[in-house]
Amino acid sequence: IKMAGDSRFPDVDTDGSEKNEETEIVVNVGGVRQVFYGDNLNQYPETRLAELINCLSGGYDSIFSLCDDYDPGKREFYFDRDPDAFKCIIDVYYFGEIHMKKGICPICFKNEMEFWKVDLKFLDDCCKTHLSEKKEELEEIARRVQLILDDLGVDASESRWKRCQKHIWKFLEKPESSYPARVIAVLSFLFILISSVVMCVGTIPDLQVVDTEGNRMEHPTLDSIETACIGWFTVEYVLRLISSPNKLHFALSFMNVVDVLAILPFYVSLTLTHLGAKLMELSNVQQAVQALRIMRIARIFKLARHSSGLQTLTYALKRSFKELGLLLMYLAVGIFVFSALGYTMEQSHPETLFKSIPQSFWWAIITMTTVGYGDIYPKTTLGKLNAAISFLCGVIAIALPIHPIINNFVRYYNKQRVLETAAKHELELMELNSAEGKAANSKSELEGLAREGKEDPFHSSRLKVSHSDTFIHLLSEDKHYRTRLQSCK
Repeated sequence: IKMAGDSRFPDVDTDGSEKNEETEIVVNVGGVRQVFYGDNLNQYPETRLAELINCLSGGYDSIFSLCDDYDPGKREFYFDRDPDAFKCIIDVYYFGEIHMKKGICPICFKNEMEFWKVDLKFLDDCCKTHLSEKKEELEEIARRVQLILDDLGVDASESRWKRCQKHIWKFLEKPESSYPARVIAVLSFLFILISSVVMCVGTIPDLQVVDTEGNRMEHPTLDSIETACIGWFTVEYVLRLISSPNKLHFALSFMNVVDVLAILPFYVSLTLTHLGAKLMELSNVQQAVQALRIMRIARIFKLARHSSGLQTLTYALKRSFKELGLLLMYLAVGIFVFSALGYTMEQSHPETLFKSIPQSFWWAIITMTTVGYGDIYPKTTLGKLNAAISFLCGVIAIALPIHPIINNFVRYYNKQRVLETAAKHELELMELNSAEGKAANSKSELEGLAREGKEDPFHSSRLKVSHSDTFIHLLSEDKHYRTRLQSCK
């Protein structure tokens, strides 16, 4: 506040005689001084720096509404902001665009742009991509934290059945929530392995038995183990379906469709088998039963529910759809070209194995993929040269898209680990803030009791207050500064 006769605050020029275009101001941001001229700043009059020029004629109230401090002698404005971000933002006045330097937090940079009232449209597209990725990460962290808080929170208005559903859902879907949940997850994993092993072992002829009609069938012991595994899968699926918050979304999700495909063939085969011997004599019914039993291989995909690595691989393949399409296109072109050349070059040999171009497709596929079964091979010199070239082209075509796919896998895997760590860190901060609030309330209560004890000398002998010096100063600061610190995480 300017006091009368205070020489530290000379009068501000309010006559408007000085043109804004010729005005020179000095801005000090975190110790970094920068000189600006009105003709540059007025290109974007809606920004904070342009408002500084116009506020000189408005008095100290308008000046201090825009900056933290002001030196009228030097016409220097002081801001307690990030100087590194400021150096990037002022490029808009000279180049018309902004580039975010490496090492600056994108979210903090966005907040700085909002403070300086510079629109995000001036941020270059390469930096906008980085900012959008960081926003997605923060949204994912917030979603995970909210899920954890929803699991920890108990709504008294909910019915007992709703609370029971939540407990069952957390028990089956989140193995990390408790020790019994981990045990259930391990048991489910073991049942998947046992069921897969039984399905494979049941095809060994020495372990099969012959029924009364002379047909081979699985050993009764293996059937019993299979029935026990299917019973476990059925109970698990039904409980998860009953306790799921969204039944339709649960039923249509990929992993739950896999669960249905893993247990449905057993019940369909069991139904067809017990309908009667006459029905089973029909060849089409027997083929249907065999086809359904083959569908049991779908249960191996249930392992993805218990493996974050498989889930990461699936996501990486989805993100690498373009690279996979490029790989298939390369192979398709190579297969067509080299199979046609191989067929043409081998026609002069009397014992050629290349009977047609479609038949040559098989040779081109196994050659370009470096498999080489040897059932079809060239016999002429030109055919062998064509085979060598197709082999080299196949190696190059396969190797080129592999690197981006691996990068997507590593990037997503590391990102998931970072998100999990960040979510845990957020919960720890929330617990710390909660403990701080309780400590502050307890301290205020003790101080109130101490004042009461001083006012009432008859009760002062019963009151002993120990003033602790162990309160962390940072946690007792004003909420405004704490918010700024949290925004720079």
